[in-house]
Amino acid sequence: MSPSILRTVAELRERVRTWRCAGERVAVVPTMGALHEGHLSLVEAAKARAERVIVTLFVNPKQFNNASDLATYPRTEADDAAKLAPLAVDVLFAPAVEEMYGSGFSTTVSVTGVSDGLCGAHRPGHFDGVATVVSKLLLQSEADIACFGEKDFQQLLVVRRLAADLNIPVEIVGCPTVREADRLALSSRNVRLTPEERRVAPAIARILFDSAERLAAGTEAGPVLEQARRELETAGFDRVEYFELRDAETLAPVAKVGSAARLLAAAWLGNTRLIDNVPVLPSGG
Repeated sequence: MSPSILRTVAELRERVRTWRCAGERVAVVPTMGALHEGHLSLVEAAKARAERVIVTLFVNPKQFNNASDLATYPRTEADDAAKLAPLAVDVLFAPAVEEMYGSGFSTTVSVTGVSDGLCGAHRPGHFDGVATVVSKLLLQSEADIACFGEKDFQQLLVVRRLAADLNIPVEIVGCPTVREADRLALSSRNVRLTPEERRVAPAIARILFDSAERLAAGTEAGPVLEQARRELETAGFDRVEYFELRDAETLAPVAKVGSAARLLAAAWLGNTRLIDNVPVLPSGG
């Protein structure tokens, strides 16, 4: 059954009001479309937690700091709706830019701390755009639950922080990264990889998992991280933006694993920027 496609906030709120009157819980899965199995796993997680599920589809211009990246980002609404049909999603909310950012729009939500460094350092303004649009979507949908993938781990922590700080009554659920058979993390950007780049791409996951194993055993982070950067370059990556060990809750830099941590990486293959991360727990943790 294809989901109902709604374009306006008024339509969405009217639909949610009907569900609320019936005592039903509502979950939302925010996306920018170009759906893949990773997104669909978020939908499954949402369906397991609520009677009604909204998937949002909005290519948010405020989170792009590269005009060509925004222009070339895939728009595949019809295909996305078809992929959602077997999952019996209730609503696909696909507003126009004018609906989300009307005339005179002048508000920005900015989350400090967890947005510093990593992608925040390499994509100025990106997380302000994410925080602004996610705040709007959570308020527009009035959802009880919102599901986000752990692949964008820094984004997940930014969303958790804004929901807590702004007292938005929603449970933010982080869902595990979905991977290909060769462990490359699923991403809408993977379709941009040439055949040769696609052959090289799984190295980022392999090096992350290998490095995480060494760090979990108590090895000092500095030498491990430096070796990982060299291995990525040797594997064929053009540029490594970061390969860092951070605290899993605060994203503060970590020199040696003593509690739950996260190993995060971003690197370029040709014109495609890949990000990935894996958890790191101390031995026996």
